[in-house]
Amino acid sequence: MSLKVAFIGLGVMGYPMAGHLKNAGYETCVYNRTTAKAQKWANEYLGSFAETPKAASKNADFVFICVGNDDDLRQVVKGEDGVLAGLKPGAVIVDHTTTSAEVAKELAELAKAQGNDFIDAPVSGGQAGAENGVLTVMCGGDDAVFAKAQPVMAAFSQFSQLLGPVGSGQLCKMVNQICIAGVVQGLAEGMHFAMNAGLDGEKVVETIAKGAAGSWQMKNRHKTMLKGEYEFGFAVDWMRKDLGIALDEARKNGSQLPVTAIVDQFYSEVQNLGGGRYDTSSLLARLEASKGKH
Repeated sequence: MSLKVAFIGLGVMGYPMAGHLKNAGYETCVYNRTTAKAQKWANEYLGSFAETPKAASKNADFVFICVGNDDDLRQVVKGEDGVLAGLKPGAVIVDHTTTSAEVAKELAELAKAQGNDFIDAPVSGGQAGAENGVLTVMCGGDDAVFAKAQPVMAAFSQFSQLLGPVGSGQLCKMVNQICIAGVVQGLAEGMHFAMNAGLDGEKVVETIAKGAAGSWQMKNRHKTMLKGEYEFGFAVDWMRKDLGIALDEARKNGSQLPVTAIVDQFYSEVQNLGGGRYDTSSLLARLEASKGKH
């Protein structure tokens, strides 16, 4: 008998992730705030959709969630139409939203109280990773629950790791975003300098990418950055949400994140330029926009 799964939230990540589950042979029911999108998914993948998270989760062995933020997550999990209201005992909630560690712990407690398990499982790899089924998943939860969920998550991931108790996945995702912020700012400054120095940006990257300066961001984003195109990946608005979560957590645990804090401010300047939906490599747009001011 095939496992029944539900997927809550069909954004740029959730839509293909749910599709991979269906294609892997799991009986999949989806829910999305905009019902038309859920209907479109059901037609495309020959799955089913429901009008509420509760209805989608009924009889599910696993419920996967990928929504916007802490409040969105609480909304789909709690309440009379929420996931918890529809779950059978022993079912597992796997949350792929990037949230605070606190909300993960809060919802895990609620799930546990009614005989369900919860894993916080934020992902990295962006839209392309979701579409190609090669995401990296950072998990917090119990060993036994992770062992049950890992083979199912393999439908849309290339690697998943349990990092500790509930909340640990979110803390790892914060580390991920902190590292990305610094790398992208360095890359933006490098490209900005190369262009101002009259160098051929493509040749510069071809040369330095083979050495210690090479990175995923350099390999995957330099071409579009040099063209001033920023429609290829994770949006600035979402990055600011994630960096805000990381900076809040840093204040609590005593971490010093000076580079992260300043890059967060740089992203706010990109938003002021109208670039809230630009991808994160648009830190270069801010530098280029400042050229005329000197």
